Amino acid sequence: MNLKKLKQAEGRFLARYPGGFNDPDMVSIKKKHNVDKLVDFAQANLTRSHFNQPGNLCETLVKIASRSSMVSRFEKPGFRDFIGSLNTHEKQDLADAFEKRLYGRSKRQGFEEILGMLSHHRLAKWSVISVVPFYFAPQREVFVKPTTAKGILTYLEVEDLHYRPTPSWEFYNGYRQLLVDIKKEVAPSLAPNYAALSGFLMMSF
Repeated sequence: MNLKKLKQAEGRFLARYPGGFNDPDMVSIKKKHNVDKLVDFAQANLTRSHFNQPGNLCETLVKIASRSSMVSRFEKPGFRDFIGSLNTHEKQDLADAFEKRLYGRSKRQGFEEILGMLSHHRLAKWSVISVVPFYFAPQREVFVKPTTAKGILTYLEVEDLHYRPTPSWEFYNGYRQLLVDIKKEVAPSLAPNYAALSGFLMMSF
């Protein structure tokens, strides 16, 4: 990536918001996205014991996606209807897939199982597949918003990672590593979580 352009973006952002995402002028933006409350909700309602009740677990998934400002209003009804169409066995399969994704050793397997179910219902969207893991572990997982991801890759002149509209573990893992590397180069106030970090970059294009 182009470190010079990254540092230029950092300088512009901090000139406008000296405190980064703790700056008083960022309060209204933070309230709009309500990340902290959704993180608390996700972590409280996606403990290991909750996966023993797949019906309730699926309702939690719908609530997270529906309340997120990062998921398009056009995608929320589709995800809600997808969950509503699942029978008991399918809800168990989805719960098992999310348990693997959030807790398992093979997070890739969970990702691909979720992707398979979403693809069958034509819901294989980056925002849908990445929103729950992000709120569950915002310091480890990333939210992939297509326009933002493509903008970051273009702005920072990243040549070894190529965006595709169909979700894949390869891109997700590569994009997450890119944000990990970016986080190491900028002020901590710009990266309270990975959605904020990508938001800072989006505001710098």
